[in-house]
Amino acid sequence: MSALAPSEYLPDLVPELLVTDVRISLAFWVDGCGFEVKYDRPEEGFAYLTRGNAHLMLEQRGVGRNWVTGPLEPPLGRGINFQISVADADEVAAAVLATGRELFMPPETKWYRVGGDEVGVRQFLVTDPDGYLIRFQASLGRGAAASS
Repeated sequence: MSALAPSEYLPDLVPELLVTDVRISLAFWVDGCGFEVKYDRPEEGFAYLTRGNAHLMLEQRGVGRNWVTGPLEPPLGRGINFQISVADADEVAAAVLATGRELFMPPETKWYRVGGDEVGVRQFLVTDPDGYLIRFQASLGRGAAASS
């Protein structure tokens, strides 16, 4: 087996989302969120998507081999949100809205304390067609935390 070229390296963590209809999910992730299909296996209802260094897999429920640990009730993915870093969160929000999808939380500017510093982000949240919560955020930089 040959070694992978640097462009073929995969992140150490790639979530795989079980979805109701991979075609509907692809429309959301590709058309609305700017991901591209790196490869797919349509006969298995599977697609591997990337956007920069963000990677995720989609797998259609009931097609191919699904690993289901318990009953699935919509919205799927309760209790988790997936943060995806982008250059311009407002641009992605506009693209998502252009698909007719509503935002879970409109764009906001938020500063978070990290040790003695504050890290700023411009962020918004949206749910995918199956209810997975997605948070797109763009860095605004880092600065010293204000004293309380």
